[in-house]
Amino acid sequence: MRRFLRSLFSRSTSTEKSQIDLINDRRAVLAKLDDQELKASAGRAGTLVEFVAITAVVAARLLGLGMFDVQLQGALALASGKIAEMQTGEGKTLAAVPAVAWYAKQRQGVHVMTVNDYLARRDASWMRGIYEFLGLSVGCIRQNMPKEERQRAYQCDVTYATANEVGFDYLRDQLALFPSDQVHRPFAAAVIDEADSLLIDEARIPLVIAGGESGQSSLPNMVDRLTRSFRQAHHYTVDEYGRNVALTEAGIQAVESAFACDNLFAENNLALLTAVQDSLHGHAFLRRGIDYLVKDGVVESVDEFKGRIVPDRRWPAGLHTAIESKEGVALKMQGTILGSITLQRLIALYPKVCGMTGTAATQAEEFRAIYGLEVEVIPTNRPIVRIDHPDVLFPTKREKELAVIEEIRRAHRTGQPVLIGTASVAESERLSAYTVDIPHRVLNADNEEAEADIIARAGEADAVTISTNMAGRGTDIRLGRGVAALGGLYVIGTNKHESRRIDNQLRGRAGRQGDPGVSRFFVSLEDDLMIKYGTSDSNSRPDPDHIQRVVEGQNLDIRRLLYQYSGEIEAQRQAVQKYRQDVLSGAIQCSSELERLVSLTTIDELWSEHLAALAELREGVVWVTWGGGNPYIAYLKGAVKLFGRLEERISEEIPKRLSEVRATGIDPSQRSATWTYLTTDQLFDSPNVRFVRGLARIMAARRRSRRKGLT
Repeated sequence: MRRFLRSLFSRSTSTEKSQIDLINDRRAVLAKLDDQELKASAGRAGTLVEFVAITAVVAARLLGLGMFDVQLQGALALASGKIAEMQTGEGKTLAAVPAVAWYAKQRQGVHVMTVNDYLARRDASWMRGIYEFLGLSVGCIRQNMPKEERQRAYQCDVTYATANEVGFDYLRDQLALFPSDQVHRPFAAAVIDEADSLLIDEARIPLVIAGGESGQSSLPNMVDRLTRSFRQAHHYTVDEYGRNVALTEAGIQAVESAFACDNLFAENNLALLTAVQDSLHGHAFLRRGIDYLVKDGVVESVDEFKGRIVPDRRWPAGLHTAIESKEGVALKMQGTILGSITLQRLIALYPKVCGMTGTAATQAEEFRAIYGLEVEVIPTNRPIVRIDHPDVLFPTKREKELAVIEEIRRAHRTGQPVLIGTASVAESERLSAYTVDIPHRVLNADNEEAEADIIARAGEADAVTISTNMAGRGTDIRLGRGVAALGGLYVIGTNKHESRRIDNQLRGRAGRQGDPGVSRFFVSLEDDLMIKYGTSDSNSRPDPDHIQRVVEGQNLDIRRLLYQYSGEIEAQRQAVQKYRQDVLSGAIQCSSELERLVSLTTIDELWSEHLAALAELREGVVWVTWGGGNPYIAYLKGAVKLFGRLEERISEEIPKRLSEVRATGIDPSQRSATWTYLTTDQLFDSPNVRFVRGLARIMAARRRSRRKGLT
C-alpha cells in the first residue's frame, strides 16, 4: 500500500513538474513577442498551460515580477479547483492572477474575495494592468458604494470584494421589487484569498438583512440596573465551560421582588427571564476590550480569531441589547429579520470555487468534507530557516507577561525587531503600558490600511510592534538592513489559540522567502485555552498542542452539525427565492403590475414570519434529547411541516391581499428601510433562550411541587 501511494504521489508530482517545465518553455518563447502579438496570443490561448505562460510574461512585463515555479504551481492548483497552501511572503496575490484570468475568460464573472476592503482595493489596483492587457475588465466593491456603481463592478469580468459585501448585496437582491434594483448576475466562480479565514473561521456566521419597525423597550435598562449589583455564587452561578449562567434562589427572589412578579418562570414573564439571562451573560462572559469595544457610543464586536473590530456584527438581538445597556449607550433598533445566509451557504452557490491561504493543511479534512475541496501544499521558493522554539509554560498570567516583557527588552537591546501577537486589544494595551520606555507601535484592530503600513515596517532594526494576531494580514514583512545578521524578525505569541492554524499564521510572519527568523509562544495555566479545556489533574503537565487538537475536533463536529441543521432551511430558501425571482423577472406572468408587486411583498413578509417560526422550532427541539430523541430529526420534520404551511399561505394570501390593495393601491417607495449586519454562529438564535425555556419548565415544576408540599 505504501508503494502504491508513493507511486501515485510521484506521478502527481511529476505531472505538475512537467506542466511547470512546459510553462517555462513557453514563457521563453512568448517573452520575445511584442505587446500586440502577446495580446493576440492571449485571445487564442486554448490550454491552461499556454494561458498561464502568457499571464506570467505579462506580469513580468508590466509589474517587473517574474513568477517563481512555486507561484505557477499555485496558479495551476487554483485553476483546478483546489485550496493552495502557500506560506507568507510567497506571492499568493500574483499566483492567483493566472487562475482568476483563466476563469474570467468565460465572461461569466469571477469574484475574488478578500478579508477586508483595503486588500480588495489594493489587489484590484495592483493587478488591474495584467487583466486589462489580457482583455478583461476589473471592478472593485467597497462599503457604502452606490447601487449603480455596484452593478457596473459586478458586470466586470473580475470583481474584487469582501465576502460580506457580496453576501449583503445578494440578500438585498432577494428583496428587490424591480429587476433594475438587483446588482448581481448569476454566480459563476469564486477565488478566495485567505480561504481558511472565510471557509473555516467565518463560515458559520450568518449575514442578516432586517427591516420594519421595532420599538425599543425600557426593560433591558431596568434589568441591567438590577443585575449589575448581583454577586456571583450568591445571585447566580457560572458554568465556565458551557458558557452559561444560572440564577440561584436568591437571584430569582431579587428579580421577582424588583419587578413585582409572583413567578419569574411563568409563561407571561418569559421576556423578563430572557432579559435577565442575557444581562447576566453579558456581565459574566463578555469583556470590554476583549470581546468588544465601545467607540463613538456604539458597541463594536471584536472577532475572536482576528482580534479586530468587525463592522456591523451584532450578537443575537437580546444579548447585544444587554451589552448596550451594560455600557450605557443608545439601544439599536432590532427590527425583523427579512433574510439570512451563512458565508458557508453563500460560497456553495458558486459552481466553481478555489482558494489560497498560508494555513490550510490542518483543516484539509474539513475542506474536503464540507466543500469538496482538496488542499495542495505548495513548497516554498526557498527553504524555511526560521527557528520555532518550544512553548514556554508559566503557572500564572502575571508570570507569563513579565517573562514576555523581559524577552522583548532582551531582544530590543540587540536591535532585533520583535512582533508580539496578542489575543485581545486589552492585552496589547497592557503590554504597551509595561514597555512604555521602549519605542513601539500598537495595532488595535482599527484601520486596515494604516495597519498594513505599520506591519510592513515591523522587520526594521529596533522595531517593536504589539498587535492583535491578525492585524495587517496580507502584508509582507521585509527585513531591514542588517536585521538578518541579528536573527531576523522575532515573533512572540502571548497565547495559544483553539486552532493551531491561528498560531501558525502568527509564526509565518517571520522567515519569509528564506529569511532567518524566530518564533516562540509564552503560555500560562490561566490562559483561556487552559481554563476552558485543560485537565483538572494537577499532577499532569498540560499539553497545549494536544488540547488544540481535541478542541479542533470538537469545533469540526459543531460546524458539521450546524451545516446539517442549515441544510433544510437553505433548500427552502432557494425554492422560495427561485419562485420569487421568476415573479420579479416576469418568467411567471402576473396579470398586472399591481399583482406582481403584491406577490413580491407577500412572499417577503411570509418568508420573514417563516424564519421566526423556524427559530422558535430550533429553540425547542433541543429538549427532545431529554426524552432520548434525535433533535435533528425533530427539527427536520417540523421544518418540512412549516414549509408546507408557508406554501399554502403564499397561495392564500396573494389573492386576498390583492383584493385589499386594489381599492387603495400600493406605493413601493413606502416600503420600510432595511439594514444589514452580521450575527454570531450560534446554532440557536440566542445563547440563552433554549436554556431559559428549559429552565423555566424545570423551575415551574419545582415550584409547583414545593407549593403542593406546603399545602
